[in-house]
Amino acid sequence: MSATPSATAVTTFDAAAEFDRQVGTLLRLGYPKLAGLTEEDFTTLVTPLRAAAVGGPPGGAGHRPPTDARVPFLLVITRNLVPEQARLGLTTLAGKRKPGFLDRNFPAADLPTFDPIKELEAPAGPAYLLFDVDRGEEFRNLPPSAALEGMTAQDRLPLTIDEGIAFVTQHPAALASNRCFSLVGSRCGDKRVPALWISQGAPKLGWCWYGNPHTWLGSATAHPVRVGPA
Repeated sequence: MSATPSATAVTTFDAAAEFDRQVGTLLRLGYPKLAGLTEEDFTTLVTPLRAAAVGGPPGGAGHRPPTDARVPFLLVITRNLVPEQARLGLTTLAGKRKPGFLDRNFPAADLPTFDPIKELEAPAGPAYLLFDVDRGEEFRNLPPSAALEGMTAQDRLPLTIDEGIAFVTQHPAALASNRCFSLVGSRCGDKRVPALWISQGAPKLGWCWYGNPHTWLGSATAHPVRVGPA
């Protein structure tokens, strides 16, 4: 007896179409206006990253099939182009409409003081690619300090604030009940670690302590190499 179509079907990932979708999402949300650019100029700015997205992560590992928890790549827009709080306000939860917001205990004036940790070697420009992004459920109920050790042992590195916002912007389902995540890749020199979680039916950017665990909070990770425009 021949196999059913569902048993033999092969799921393929179209990286080019996904890159174009992500650019389209940013255009729809009004990123060019926030950046002081025309849509054409914004598209021209990020298009050089398309070939790298299609080519896959450095090292030739190839793209993993996307799920709610793990996605092949993200087009990351940095605060060098659009401020964090403006981008946060354009995020929503899957199927919801309430915009993301900053926790009242996270002063907006502190956002610029949270820089990528040196291990990330994050590109300094306005946009870059992040590969093989995972919300880090395996690190739930572990303090960010222990999570950082665990992900480093796996040859992975944490996400920054810019990258976390990009994750929820492009894949709202990544942020779910009891499936929220710390952004250990952004630090400001004290014990605070930024995190994205759900509050009042919307994404919230706040912070937790470097040494404190939470059952509902993992630590998001990605391929260790970020790729900027050639």
